[in-house]
Amino acid sequence: MLIIPIKDGENIDRALKRYKRKFDKTGTVRQLRARQAFTKPSVVRRAQVQKAAYIQNLRDNVEG
Repeated sequence: MLIIPIKDGENIDRALKRYKRKFDKTGTVRQLRARQAFTKPSVVRRAQVQKAAYIQNLRDNVEG
C-alpha cells in the first residue's frame, strides 16, 4: 500500500501528483498488463536486445 504523507497547508493537487508519480514507479499497471498475456522468453529477449541497441545508438550519436 502506498502512503503519501500530506504536509500542513499542502495543495491536494500536489499530493495527488506525488501519489501518481509514486504509483508509476512501482510498476503495478505494467505488471498487470504483462500478466494478461503470455510472452515467449525469446520475444522478451529480442525486445531487450532491440532496446539496448536503440539506446546504444542514441549514445553513439551524442558522443560522435
